[in-house]
Order: sequence, then C-alpha cells, then structure tokens
Amino acid sequence: MEPLLKFVKALDLRTTGKWFGLSAVVGLVSGLAAIAFQLLVEIVQHLGLAWFAGFVPTDAAGEQPLFAQPVGEFLPWAILPVMAVGGLVSGWLVYTFAPEAKGTGTDAAVAAFHNRRGQIGWLVPIIKTMASAITLGSGGSAGREGPIAQIGAGFGALLANRLGLSARDRRIMLAAGMAAGVGAIFRAPLAAALFAGEILYREADLDSDVIVPAAFSSIVGYSVYSLSLPPSVRFTPLFGEVTQIQFGSPVELIPYAVLAIVLSLAAILFIKSYQGAQQIFECLPVHPLFRPMLGAVLAGLFGIGLFVLLGRDPLVLGVLSTGYGTLQEATRPETSVGLQILVGVALAKIVTTSLTICSGGSGGIFGPSMVIGGCLGAAVGKGFYHWWPSVVTQPHTFAFVGMAGFFAGAAHAPFSTIIMVMEMTGNYQLLLPTLWVSTLCFLFCKRWTIYPHQVPTRLESPAHRGDFIVDVLEGIQVDDVYQRDRKMIRIPEGMRLKGIVHTLAMTTQRYFPVVDENDRMVGIFSSEDVRSYLYDEAIWELANARDVMVTKIVSVTPDDDLNTALRRFTALNLDELPVLDTEDAGKLLGMLRRKEAIAAYNRRLMEHKEAVEAG
Repeated sequence: MEPLLKFVKALDLRTTGKWFGLSAVVGLVSGLAAIAFQLLVEIVQHLGLAWFAGFVPTDAAGEQPLFAQPVGEFLPWAILPVMAVGGLVSGWLVYTFAPEAKGTGTDAAVAAFHNRRGQIGWLVPIIKTMASAITLGSGGSAGREGPIAQIGAGFGALLANRLGLSARDRRIMLAAGMAAGVGAIFRAPLAAALFAGEILYREADLDSDVIVPAAFSSIVGYSVYSLSLPPSVRFTPLFGEVTQIQFGSPVELIPYAVLAIVLSLAAILFIKSYQGAQQIFECLPVHPLFRPMLGAVLAGLFGIGLFVLLGRDPLVLGVLSTGYGTLQEATRPETSVGLQILVGVALAKIVTTSLTICSGGSGGIFGPSMVIGGCLGAAVGKGFYHWWPSVVTQPHTFAFVGMAGFFAGAAHAPFSTIIMVMEMTGNYQLLLPTLWVSTLCFLFCKRWTIYPHQVPTRLESPAHRGDFIVDVLEGIQVDDVYQRDRKMIRIPEGMRLKGIVHTLAMTTQRYFPVVDENDRMVGIFSSEDVRSYLYDEAIWELANARDVMVTKIVSVTPDDDLNTALRRFTALNLDELPVLDTEDAGKLLGMLRRKEAIAAYNRRLMEHKEAVEAG
C-alpha cells in the first residue's frame, strides 16, 4: 500500500488533473469550433462560388466536400463579384464588432500571449469564425490555420477568465487552444502541440510550459473533428496516405540545398511583399471597412488574369482560396503539371495572399505557404529530374519538402512544420531531407519573419521576464557572491550601549552581528535600531547589545541560491543578510549585500545576452 501511495503522490494529481481537465475542455470546444468553421466555409463556398460562378476550388485528397459539385457553366469573371461581396461582408463584421479578428489570427494570438497577459476579447472567436469562413468561402487567398488558431486561443482565454485563473494559466490555455484548433483542422495533433510552443518565438526556442497542455487539447480537438468526417476520410492524413516516396542517397542533399536557397529567397520575397502590401493598404484614403473588398477584387483580378494568360488551366485557380487541390496535384508522382504553371502559381500566390490578408481580410498564412513551397519544390524537383536524373529520381518528393521548408523560413517554426507535413502526408520517409531543408531555410531567413509579434526568445518575452529572473537567480549560489574577506565588526553580546554608539561613529557598517563568548552568532541589529537611544545618555550604561539585537535572525547559507536570498531580502526589506555555515548554524561566515546579489544577476544576464547574440 505504501508504494502505491508514494506513486500517487509523485504523480501530483492536483496539477496533472487540473491541466488534463482544462485541456480536454479547450480541445473539445476547439474541435467543435473547427467543425463549425469548416461547415461555414463550405456553405459560403456553395452559395457563392459554386452557385453563382460555377466554380468550387478543388480539395486535398483527405477532404470530402459536403455539397455536390456545381452543374452550371463555369464563369471565371463571375468570381469577382463573389469575392467583392465576401470582402465587404468580412470587413464589415471585423471592423464593426472585433478589429482584432482581422489578418492572420496566429500573429494576434502571439501578441496576446506576450503583451496582453493572454487576454482575448470574448467576441473575437465568434467574429473570426464568420469573417474567415466568408473570406475563404468566397475565394480569398488565405489559410485555415490562422483563423482556427485564434478561434481556439480565444476560447482558451475565455475559459481561463471564467474560472478566474492566473495570467500564466491563461496564457497556457491560450496556447492549448491554438494547438487544439490547428491539430483538428490539419489533422496533425503532434505537430500542433509543438507549433503552439514554437510559433511564439523567432529564434530556435520553445515554450515548454505549454507543450503538455497543448498535447492534451490537440488530441481531443483532433479526435472530435475527425469523428465529424465521413468514414472514408476519417482519421486519415489531410493529403491522403502518400506511399511512393523515399530518400535515395545522401548525394540528393545537394539538390535539396539548392531547393533551400530557392525557398529562402521566395520566403523573403513573400515577407517583403506582405509587409509592403500592409503599408500600402494602411495609407490608402479608403475606410478600413472597405479595404478587404478592394483587396479581394485585386486578388481576384490577378488570379483570373493569370488563369487566362496560362491557357485557362484549372490548376492556376489555386492562387485563389486555399489552393490545396493544386498542391495535391503537384505532389502526385504521375503529375504532368508544367514548370510554368508551378512557378506561376507559387509567385502569384504570394501576391494574392498579400492582397487578401493585408487589406484586412481574415485568414491564415500556413495554407498559402504550403502551396507556395510545394509548387516551388515540385518545380525544382522537375528541373533536377531533367538535369541530374541519376540522383533525383522522384521529383515530386521535392514538393513535400518544399511545403515544410518555405514555412520554416517565413515563420521561424522549423520543427513543428516538419512534423506537420509528415503528419499531413502520413509518411516519414522524407524526414532527413525535410529536416535538412527546413534547418537551412530557418538559418537563411533569421533576419525576417512573417509574424511581427514574435519575440526572439523567452528572455525577451514580457510574459516570461519574471520567470527568467527566477531561473537566473536560482542558477547562482550565495557562495559565489558574498565577500568572505570583507572586514566586519562583530559586537559581543555584553557590550554596553555606550560602546556600541562609539563603534557606530567610527564605521560605515550598517548591520552588526552579535556574538557570544564562543564567537557564535546570537543576534543582529542595524544602525537604525540604535538611533532611538542616541539622545538618552542615561540608558547608555544600563543597556547592552542583548537589549538592542533581534534574536530571530533572517539568514542564508552558502548553498542557498539567490532566488531564496532575494525572497528573504524583500520579506523584511533588508539590505544585508548574515551568511551562516550550512553545518553549524551559529557560525557566521560573512554578510551578503542586496546590491551584490543584483550585480551578480546583471552580470549573468549580460553573459546570456552576449551568448544569444553570438550564437
């Protein structure tokens, strides 16, 4: 019985149960929200693009449309009014009810985590669901991860507020909501858990606090969402089971390195285009409510113009909406998609996505990034298949690697992206080249990021400054800081007050340890404690050190860390603490000054910053 009790105690069921329960609730709500979001996208798409323009964007292999394909004539130019109305309604919803819901969603959730103590308005998830569904359903070039990440994060923050949780717990639940939404909509629970901890930072950092709750919520969200799908695609990867891929030879890493360079240049172009479009739309003399409509019309014109220019190939229309159908075709081993279309779709997707989102439309970046990276990867693979066929025997594998590499560079999330692409394809055979390309893209694009609210590391995050101070202080011991050789006046416990007053007049020492005849510390007093006796000379010969000293000594040992010392400094607002021997509590070793502890912290902090900048 005793071993069982020890085991249960070691589990820390109070903490574990708390996060298991909260994460499960967040995952359940986020999974249901993902179902509602996807359903709303398909309804808008059916009533707008399918019914009016005779056009339904093709889906990935693991998706099954809710509505039948349109039977009417396909009218390319009829897409424009659908996109215009979609942009107008989306803009009205966002700027009337919840301006936070504009843009990608992921960056807004990151900003709330770092700068707003995890607070997200209760109306944001609702408006984000409707606005993003209308943007995507009407043909706007955007992805699903941003909206569902902000929707899940909003529900997580709302639940934390309802339960009266701390700011730290609210941030964790916000991240758990992000993971649950992304894990559900992309059917990638493991990657979503890593994504929630990694997307917060620009450098190769990970918020370990959120990983376990995010994993719980992601599993629940994924399970709830998958159960809503038809049996034929339930619990299957988003892009279907990909079996005909393999990594042939280490020599193939050379072409993959070239792919990394191409993807990095494209990622930088995407970031610059995105930022430039944002600046242009912000400067336009147009009411913000109408900017999403303008962006949607421009994106539609660009996409349809490219469609006509490239021979009216339906795959070109992947520059609108999610583009998953075009990406699916680019990843097929038997695909006949030409280089012109692959490169054209990739570059045009940069333009249409920037126009859609930067004008105030509501949508994500990850989906378009996969299309851009996948098409560029397929193009590079085809090129090397013709130039170096003895090494590159499966050009379509470059599309899968490109999907991960591009987003790893643009968003600085290499590890979660690698796992996400593996989970979305159901195949881990390309893990090595994907890791190679994603790492290179991450290094090449370190100066740029598509998410401006990312902070470099946990050190720079306002959400973790207090935690980091504790981490640094806990890494420094008192023994490393206090000055052993500093001369210190010790007051015998029998010394008269007159002698104490004369001693104070001859020194700048502020705190005076009181010792017995064996030089063991029995108390302590400060110069302020003696001040009240200075003008009462009658008591000078009567009182002694025992009458002035405090016997309840607040002290530290050489083995204590500075976090412990700082708590004891602040408990009674002290400036110095006696350092007593660890084995012999009465043996005084010296005094630790508060300013010495702060100086040690500042030195360690500077060392850390220099190490981060150098590495």
